[in-house]
Amino acid sequence: MSQTSVLVVDDIANVREDIKRLLYFEEDITVVGEAGDGEEALRMAENLKPDVVLMDINMPGMDGIMASEKISNQIPETAIVIISIQGEPEYLRKAMAAGARDYLVKPFSCNELAETIRRANNSYKIRPRRSLSPPVATAPPEAEPPDKRIIAVFSSKGGVGKSTVSCNMAVSLAQETQKRVALVDLDLQGGDDAVMLNLSPKGTIAEMVQEEEQLEYSLLNSYLAPHMSGVKVLPAPFRPEQAELITAAHVAEILTLLKANHDYIVIDTSPLFNDLNLNALEMADDILLIFTRDLPAIKHVKTDLEVLETLNQSHKVKLVLNKSTQDYGIKIADLQKHMNASPAAILPFDEKTVLSSINKGHPFVLTSANSRIAQSIKELAAEFETATAIAQDKAVKKSLFNKIFSI
Repeated sequence: MSQTSVLVVDDIANVREDIKRLLYFEEDITVVGEAGDGEEALRMAENLKPDVVLMDINMPGMDGIMASEKISNQIPETAIVIISIQGEPEYLRKAMAAGARDYLVKPFSCNELAETIRRANNSYKIRPRRSLSPPVATAPPEAEPPDKRIIAVFSSKGGVGKSTVSCNMAVSLAQETQKRVALVDLDLQGGDDAVMLNLSPKGTIAEMVQEEEQLEYSLLNSYLAPHMSGVKVLPAPFRPEQAELITAAHVAEILTLLKANHDYIVIDTSPLFNDLNLNALEMADDILLIFTRDLPAIKHVKTDLEVLETLNQSHKVKLVLNKSTQDYGIKIADLQKHMNASPAAILPFDEKTVLSSINKGHPFVLTSANSRIAQSIKELAAEFETATAIAQDKAVKKSLFNKIFSI
């Protein structure tokens, strides 16, 4: 059994003893040292190179946040778990920003402590394996084929069904095209794609961006959770405070790597015009703008269209009317006149099918494939399949044309 070495850091000796007692019967965890302040912790971490450091926050001299930051920079293969009586989000945010992998609030149980140590250690195991191999020189990437598409699903209003459309669209593309499809949950503070697909991911985008400064596809691929449909999912952070770890540069890097290795990338965005979403929308080949027939949603979609027009992104937009029913809401003809555009897709209101799908974690395009809403999603997905087929055909003809005239 492989051993996980742990350094315990706390300025109170009794607390250190309590932690050692809690871990005494864990056969795969060994306490290799203890420190009473940040400076001592830094020295011992440099000498011992532990797998995990259990770090208290409030200590005299160098506190746990500063010590965590220094250890993360100087000993990147060591994972840090913050332990503190402070459970406020501000402390968690600071800890994660300093490089901590996890956070435990005192008091905690033996099981909580041991499982947190194992989870933190397992998430870091990829680092030593990757660092043993020297970098391999690679040829410059070829121009990307025209059949690869990034599809951003967006609305500045919440509650219109972005995640439902995103998940079922991604699954439909994977099933119908048999191509490589990735789903990116960029709703960083409240993303539920993993839950809606009944996945239990080992890590999220938040852990991934802390792994290395230069992201590579091998690392990204290790964080993609596979779904039975063939879709690979990059989950949103488990905790909303971790959203601050992801930058617009990270988003650009992730989408570039995914597009080089997948045929379709579906992005489930947050309902905001922030830097991350603007980056994603700019890189997208298509923008599905989701709205419903109530007045607030129509107000938002009209504003969204105006903003995207200002950003020179309106040519990518496909309007998707969700939860449509003849019983209520503004008439579709009036919508078209009001927005000077027609919906590319109209998804029917089917509360029973959608709620059952969400609660069970099974996409309705699989479990209720013959329902009207599933058929509507499939028809929308088929439009992207047709578009890529046309692009491929143009590319083949252009290549043939070039060959003829090069003879």
